[in-house]
Amino acid sequence: MKDNVSISGAIHTNRKHDSAIKHVTGRAEYCDDIPEPAGTLHAYLGVSDVAHAKIKGMDLSRVRASFGVIGVLTADDIPGVNDISPTGQNDEPVFPTEKIEFHGQPLFAVVAETRDAARRAAELAVMDYEVLPHALDPIAAQNAGYPHITAPLKLVRGEIAPAFENAANRIKGQITVGGQDHMYLEGHIAFAIPGEDDDLVVHCSTQHPSEAQHMVAHVMGIPSNAVTVNVRRMGGGFGGKESQMNLFCVVAALAAKKWNRAVKIRPDRDQDMTATGKRHDFVIDYDVAFDDDGRIQAVDGIFAARCGYSSDLSGPVTDRALFHADNAYFYPNVRLVSRPMKTNTVSNTAFRGFGGPQGVVAAERMIEEIAYATDQDPLDVRKVNFYGGKGRNLTPYHQEVNDSILERLIGELEDTSEYRARRKAILAHNAASPIIKKGIALTPVKFGISFTATWYNQAGALIHIYNDGSIHLNHGGTEMGQGLNTKVSQIVADAFQVDFERIKITKTTTEKVPNTSATAASSGTDLNGMAALNAAEQIKERLIDFAASNWNVPKEQVTFHPNEVHIGGECMSFNAFIKHAYLARVQLSAAGFYKTPDIHWDRAAGKGRPFYYYAYGAACSEVSVDTLTGEYRVERTDILHDVGRSLNPILDKGQVEGAFIQGMGWLTTEELWWDDAGRLRTHAPSTYKIPLASDRPRIFNVSLADWSENRELTIKRSKAVGEPPFMLGISVLEALSMAVASVADYRECPRLNTPATPECVLMAVERLRAEA
Repeated sequence: MKDNVSISGAIHTNRKHDSAIKHVTGRAEYCDDIPEPAGTLHAYLGVSDVAHAKIKGMDLSRVRASFGVIGVLTADDIPGVNDISPTGQNDEPVFPTEKIEFHGQPLFAVVAETRDAARRAAELAVMDYEVLPHALDPIAAQNAGYPHITAPLKLVRGEIAPAFENAANRIKGQITVGGQDHMYLEGHIAFAIPGEDDDLVVHCSTQHPSEAQHMVAHVMGIPSNAVTVNVRRMGGGFGGKESQMNLFCVVAALAAKKWNRAVKIRPDRDQDMTATGKRHDFVIDYDVAFDDDGRIQAVDGIFAARCGYSSDLSGPVTDRALFHADNAYFYPNVRLVSRPMKTNTVSNTAFRGFGGPQGVVAAERMIEEIAYATDQDPLDVRKVNFYGGKGRNLTPYHQEVNDSILERLIGELEDTSEYRARRKAILAHNAASPIIKKGIALTPVKFGISFTATWYNQAGALIHIYNDGSIHLNHGGTEMGQGLNTKVSQIVADAFQVDFERIKITKTTTEKVPNTSATAASSGTDLNGMAALNAAEQIKERLIDFAASNWNVPKEQVTFHPNEVHIGGECMSFNAFIKHAYLARVQLSAAGFYKTPDIHWDRAAGKGRPFYYYAYGAACSEVSVDTLTGEYRVERTDILHDVGRSLNPILDKGQVEGAFIQGMGWLTTEELWWDDAGRLRTHAPSTYKIPLASDRPRIFNVSLADWSENRELTIKRSKAVGEPPFMLGISVLEALSMAVASVADYRECPRLNTPATPECVLMAVERLRAEA
């Protein structure tokens, strides 16, 4: 072996995304690029035009008679169970039979020779309704006596009553935290191809192939082994394709079997946005007690969420909002309660952070309130409330925080961003500038990693080594642009000490790895990387046993080096060694498995260890606000984020950058707006404003905490990166708040709701000026 030789694509080094060139040249193939067999049909959804009503009749004769239409699917065409609830609540019909629950709810599907014909025909239905009163938001739902869509959660620790009674200071308030559309580049799509007997193959864009498989089988009334779901890649997901794809897969499958022809369904962007769920918006009431130094003594919080008409994933989403309502801060006495409210809107669903960001916003609002009340720099209030010190490490759900690195992380960012000097300069600027006001904020994040539904914390992988030395890799995770396949390939290449290019990673398919968990909760690499490593180690163990026996050397003398294997004093290429093993009938295939250890959760008691570890980060953002118009821009952002020992720093850095921008958009420009009739009016890019390239911070410095290493035995001591940096966008909201507060000499917290659009900022400025 030559000295200093290493494999290409080694772990802990930068490696470009395996499909990067395909992405930017348009050669990456997505579901809609799959060649259509002759006779392929196209489906489109017919939807309601009222928010709440009893269905008295549905005349589809004009639909069926429309040019190019083959037929129509309704609830009567479902051979199995008319339900696609991901949590088994039996409250989410494919097509309703008695009641319409939201404006835009799918009522039937048209199947036609072309997509255009199906889309036009879907508008021709004649509906007979008895319109009912509707409630669109959680407060209206509570006032109307609507039920919780799922059981609420309560987290309690300590005694809040005496803590409030004896508190030197106490503030009560309310914040409205807006929702968010996923706005993935590739919309929902499913393409079903019928086979013999009950067999179905469904190509789709989903983060959860196994759930799509089970849902198709459930609705079709067939066993799961008859359904194969394939996902090569998605053009973005962000949680919106975890459960929401079920509807489209089921409709395509029903039509494919009924007419024995391939069927594709792809809604346009408007219908994609009106018919599928979004991030939950919350109305949060908080009550916080604190001493004169700003140290929190008690917190009481009620988190009411707009969940929509069915349960979907609202239970675990609202649970996680409570899990992260402490963010990085210790609450000595605390009571947190969720109110997951049923509303006459589309069922809200998973979104990057899964309820956690809404909880963190509440925590940061309380810190902000305390800072204004005690006339302190909010960063000093944050620091005095961090977890750490004797008796200050227990979360509201009774898990110990024993891995915090925030003191060092915040300290470094405070220095490198020159936070103190810049804040001082901004205070001077605001005193002298009557119109353009500035703000700066440095905010942390502590984010728990694991599915809170413990059984999802498992993964499988399959590895084949062919007798020419090439390696085939398959695992249960899905690639949506985040680089999961690249990282898992790096792990396998490292295990065998072969070049990255030797690994062929193939589409995610339920044929190869069964019962997979969603690629969500930031756990894709943690779970699937460990499962792939387990498979590789099984094969390596067989190879080492074979070499030790065949060459008559101790196992310790069989070692893997870059593209070579050393056996005693002999050295041979990896390819030659694999050929030897094949001829000796060594099994060169293995199925790997992994389950996260040491996690448990008792929801009824509100206690446990739901998270395997925490990921940390911090961001410092500076903004400028035109107080005459409310318009603003982000001047500079500095980020220092903890990904443990990074598997691929350049990919992780990209995730941090993207998450920050998406989080910033959620809190500033992305406004979901329903009219009084219950119609979502912001249902296209023309009315729903995601950040543009021009909205990024003018100066954008992103660094990874390269000194960090996960204390837990994760894959190569790395940490998850998908969700935690999303909450770093809160630094922009806090900076805007400081700029607004300056118009009244920082005498009170502006209490900005989100999204803090320019209109919202302008109204807050005018309100504070009037009060002053």
